[in-house]
Amino acid sequence: INENANGLARYAIICQENGLVPIVEPEILVDGSHDINKCAEVTERVLAACYKALNDHHVLLEGTLLKPNMVTPGSDSPKVAPEVVAEYTVRALQRTMPPAVPAVVFLSGGQSEEEATLNLNAMNKLKAKKPWTLSFSFGRALQQSTLKAWGGKDDILMLEAPPQLASAPAAEIIDALP
Repeated sequence: INENANGLARYAIICQENGLVPIVEPEILVDGSHDINKCAEVTERVLAACYKALNDHHVLLEGTLLKPNMVTPGSDSPKVAPEVVAEYTVRALQRTMPPAVPAVVFLSGGQSEEEATLNLNAMNKLKAKKPWTLSFSFGRALQQSTLKAWGGKDDILMLEAPPQLASAPAAEIIDALP
């Protein structure tokens, strides 16, 4: 963990020395039958090591983004509700991530587009101290259904969504595509 954290910190300081914003992306695999508590424990250990290394390498935290996993059970374990993912993920961030970091952009981590979107939405709705912007960096998960609907057909145009879809669940929006 420490070796990887130091590698991320070296990458981050090199980026900043060259005028770039580093996106710090610690890798925590979702494979396995572990429960959400184990994922939370590992996530907290990894993030704590990353922020120690970033500080040791004098990385300007205000000039970084974090791209972590969401805290979920392993891929071979039963899924939990988005509100549970939100609670565990935000708690892991609160325990390890300095408020100086402006934003967290989440990986989909093998989740479906629906799961990733619902989990991120639950995090943003969670009534908790969150000094960072919580957003996404899961292009493939968000684009998959749109690309499938498009199917490479140039004659399909994407039109502005009707107002009633603004608060609809992701699955209903996808079904409403022409």
